[in-house]
Amino acid sequence: MENGTDRSAASNRAVEIGLAAVILTFGLVVMADSYRVGARWGEDGPLPGYFPFYIGLLICISSGMVLFRAIRNRALAEESFVSRGELKKILVVLVPSIVYVAVIAYLGFYVSSILFIAYFMRSLGKYSWLMVVSVPVGVIVAFFLTFEIWFSVPLPKGPLEAALGLG
Repeated sequence: MENGTDRSAASNRAVEIGLAAVILTFGLVVMADSYRVGARWGEDGPLPGYFPFYIGLLICISSGMVLFRAIRNRALAEESFVSRGELKKILVVLVPSIVYVAVIAYLGFYVSSILFIAYFMRSLGKYSWLMVVSVPVGVIVAFFLTFEIWFSVPLPKGPLEAALGLG
């Protein structure tokens, strides 16, 4: 008997169909934009969209073949791509990572990174609050010294850095 975490969250067929559709869409966008800038042979040679158009066409043909194969092959529906338990483990890392990248624009790299590291240390690592506060701050101080001071590479700043005069 299967428990909730062992059941399939997605079949190989569903994943192949979804990914093939995304790649097919990408190929169509490449072809459309290449056609817009000129996907033919001009008086003095190929126009700017000539080669990208055919690359897009190859992408569409390849993804169309994968899509066709996945739709026809019913056996792929029986094969599990990922179980619910595995998907949960993936999402535990993926969702905070997406939030981290999105928040950098508003809080800046340093504050976002402190929160990101602290979140993982506390939620997944179960570290003490002393470690959860000290390690991310130490890492970010090292990043600041390395990038901003030694290499003179500014990283995105947020309102806290601006208030401290670091922005």
